[in-house]
Amino acid sequence: MRPLPDEAMHLPFEPGRYRMGMDLVSVPEAGWFELDQRYQPEMAERRRLLADAHDDVFAALPESGRARAEALDVVQAALTAHHSDWFSRDGRVIRNHLTDEVFEVGVVDPLELAGQLVQEDLCLIETGDQGPIFTAAVLCFPSRWRLEDKIGKPLSAVHAPVPFYADRLAAPVDRFMQHLKPGRIASRLNWSLLDDPALFQPGGKWRVDSGTGITAENAASRVFLRVERQTLRRLPETEAVLFGIRVHVYPIARVIDRPQRAAALAEAVRALPEEIVHYKSVRPFHAPLLAWLDERSR
Repeated sequence: MRPLPDEAMHLPFEPGRYRMGMDLVSVPEAGWFELDQRYQPEMAERRRLLADAHDDVFAALPESGRARAEALDVVQAALTAHHSDWFSRDGRVIRNHLTDEVFEVGVVDPLELAGQLVQEDLCLIETGDQGPIFTAAVLCFPSRWRLEDKIGKPLSAVHAPVPFYADRLAAPVDRFMQHLKPGRIASRLNWSLLDDPALFQPGGKWRVDSGTGITAENAASRVFLRVERQTLRRLPETEAVLFGIRVHVYPIARVIDRPQRAAALAEAVRALPEEIVHYKSVRPFHAPLLAWLDERSR
């Protein structure tokens, strides 16, 4: 069995003016999911959360049943087609050769089973009277939002707390969801800076306290770049959109390994509007992080 590759490093921050956009690129089906050397610990954490905090990480509207079943079919078909040495299926049995697990289809919810095969969180978005509706998810690694607060809502309401979303992104996102064709897989990157490396972070927005203990001297070990690689794919039968979220958490010292990157991140952080700094809880360590980046950029 071929070994898993190293974790990819995504660096979506860039110097220049702050710009809120979708910035979508197309990816082939073979690159739909990121499977890497973080697989074993991340899947162990997913199993733990599904066992110990199930209601926090899984939710589904009853009417999403057909889409949840189709999501599993499409996910396992892609895995067995492109990673056949790691995944196989025989009738109703799916085998995960990376973890030596055997799953029988129908024993657990199909979307939950799909979420036990890949490192991505998986969300379903279906067309409703109010536009795209968030109808189901296995969400083990939220980036400071709670599934129970969002399930069943239109995307415009799901993203209502995000500064500038209503004015700049709501209409383009809804149009994209309407026109995404089956067979295309689109991907985008989203980044933030956190003082906590935990993958499961359902809370923590809007912090203003300065009690983090982060200084210019220790920022290298106390700040983390959190990147979401998001993918979108329309399911051909139900026409639901399957939204995948792979979370990467990099220690900032690993990311900023040369002066040019320090300068680029410093410029990107300085360009963040105050509303975004507040929303993403960067304010408590904003000044010491910039002081560290400025020193590293010299």
